[in-house]
Amino acid sequence: MQPAAAAAKPPGCSSQVVLALIRPPYFTMHLPDTVKLLQCLARAKNLVLGKVVHARLIVSNQYFGDHVLEINSLINLYSKCAELEYARQVFVKMHKRNVVSWSALLAGLFQNRMDFEVLRLFRSMVWQEFDLCQPNEYIFATVLSSCSNIGYLSSGRQCHGHVLKSGLVFHQYVKNALVRLYSMLSDIVGAMEVLVSVPGSDTCTYNLLLSGLVENNYLNEASNILRRMCAEHLMWNSATYICSFGLCARLKHLILGHQIHNQLLKSDVDLDVFVCSAIIDMYGKCRDVSSARKVFDRSQDRNVVSWTAMLSAYSQHGFFEESIKLFCDMQFEEIAPNESTFSVLLNSSAGLLSLGFGYSLHTLAEKKGFKDHKNVGNSLINMYSKTGDIEAANKIFLGMTNRDLITWNTIICGYSHHGLGNKSLALFKEMLKTNENPNHVTFVGVLMACGHLGNVELGFYFFYHLMKQKGIEPGLEHHTCIVGLLSKAGRLNEAKEFMLSTPITWDAIAWRTLLNACNIHRNYTLGIQIGNIILNLDPNDVGTHTLLSNMHAKANKWSGVAKIRELMKKRNIKKEPGLSWLEIKNQTHVFVSDDNGHPEFVEIHAKLKELFHKIKLLGYVPDTCNVLHDVEDEQKEDYVGYHSEKLAVAYAILRTHKDAPIHTDAGASIAPDPNQSVEADPAPSVETDPTPPIRTYQRRGKNT
Repeated sequence: MQPAAAAAKPPGCSSQVVLALIRPPYFTMHLPDTVKLLQCLARAKNLVLGKVVHARLIVSNQYFGDHVLEINSLINLYSKCAELEYARQVFVKMHKRNVVSWSALLAGLFQNRMDFEVLRLFRSMVWQEFDLCQPNEYIFATVLSSCSNIGYLSSGRQCHGHVLKSGLVFHQYVKNALVRLYSMLSDIVGAMEVLVSVPGSDTCTYNLLLSGLVENNYLNEASNILRRMCAEHLMWNSATYICSFGLCARLKHLILGHQIHNQLLKSDVDLDVFVCSAIIDMYGKCRDVSSARKVFDRSQDRNVVSWTAMLSAYSQHGFFEESIKLFCDMQFEEIAPNESTFSVLLNSSAGLLSLGFGYSLHTLAEKKGFKDHKNVGNSLINMYSKTGDIEAANKIFLGMTNRDLITWNTIICGYSHHGLGNKSLALFKEMLKTNENPNHVTFVGVLMACGHLGNVELGFYFFYHLMKQKGIEPGLEHHTCIVGLLSKAGRLNEAKEFMLSTPITWDAIAWRTLLNACNIHRNYTLGIQIGNIILNLDPNDVGTHTLLSNMHAKANKWSGVAKIRELMKKRNIKKEPGLSWLEIKNQTHVFVSDDNGHPEFVEIHAKLKELFHKIKLLGYVPDTCNVLHDVEDEQKEDYVGYHSEKLAVAYAILRTHKDAPIHTDAGASIAPDPNQSVEADPAPSVETDPTPPIRTYQRRGKNT
């Protein structure tokens, strides 16, 4: 028997306790042995031997009557082993309970994330046995923590009232549970009252409050708590540093982040994976990507959170290619991505305007089982919208059963981005029917849609009435959309009066919106006035100089052209050539205006000449008014004929299937002529959307 007993001996049990198990059945186990054994089995989570002890207690008649300590130990054992139904049955059959009985079962329910059951059981305790068995500090801490987890602030306040009546609020873990409750549920006033009114605060108290303040964006209050911790000379632990780095990230306070990082390096706190991830995230949000990468490279232990934080740091600041390369390294090290990783990578793909890589990520996300995650779905809609496949974006949207405000905003703005105003407004109406409240981003997309449709009255209704009704104060971006709305409708003087009469500080982007409209509607006199206003705001704006020079040329004011060019020369401003690019079979082809550097430029130019010949027969006349006046007409046509976007389209016609749509990505320097020769959906101006325009061409006939 001895070898068998030794084999069955659970970790941490003394030989005396194990011998109690192998005594003959006519021996009665002593109370200290039984309780000690059950405690040992609970620590080891040894359910099998626990049931043996339970059976021995029943056989020896120690399961009923006054054997409360043994039965409490059984409840604790079953709770620690996640057998809550057994624990509940033992609890229900007790003839006599004490506060430990209730505490053991409540702790088991809490540890197994059954917070609603915790509240139900606590109500039973208060209603049935409050006079006989009053809750202790452990029970109150458990119940308050459950209220925090499920967001029951009112129940937490009721429990707070019981705590005050019992006088147990001065226990440190009760105070900490109260601080956690109020800070997690956005009642910062309540959390601060507990902190101030109850004496004695430790590092854990401040950590809980600091975390709640940062999460709820009370950044000034969080900074004050950090100063208070320093003033009281409290020891910081890893949780303190993680919260502090989160605060620096929200504030984008790089200097404070550096100071806290230096303090961390001097302390005895371990640089574990959680702390390192917080540091990387802080540096990323503070735009110090190089420091983030140094911390990442020096980290000994990296998990998916560390990798995702570094990927996000690259993606947030436009280093999309570096983000993709780092993901390849992540795959090589066999770190499995999570839903946040895919969300970051899809946004990087959207930033690169890489539809091919976006397709690959979509397939991989489905393979890994993240297809139905809300943030992945939102990022997929964003990626497809920005890379030109709006129908794929709509398909993802229709397939999502769990939508939030970001989902609606992304698809509404996506359709507006593609110039499909009717579809965007139809989705907005559908959104309102679902009782989802729009925010300021929603109305940017809606006002852009009205601009594409030229529906000024509807735009004014949204701007002046519906936004007020929804409690949204119009910002600069909404006012800029109204300027765009009036400008696209050709009501340029109204747009100018709107800008002059509205008490808001206009930026150069809003004025550029009106300037572009003046160019399109050929109101060069007003355009020159607006251009001069922009140059006063931003003297080094290349686009405004170029457009102003073109307007002078169109108005036959060649002295003005010379003046602008002299000004550009004096300010060392050079116009960058327009770029367009497209993907064919996962290879990116970049085209520059009048490009002869492509290996197949001879074939491309020949195809363009063929296309121009065909469309001239249909009545196309190239717009050459932007070209210098001292150039021959035929040469002027060559200047506008070999625009980068036309070169990209011609190459796509040569190298893709005749039924395939063509997606070209055009840089910011876009001449006004291409859409006169190739039909495309209109896209918003670069000034109103930082994403370069995606043009989707659908071929209407053979090779055209």
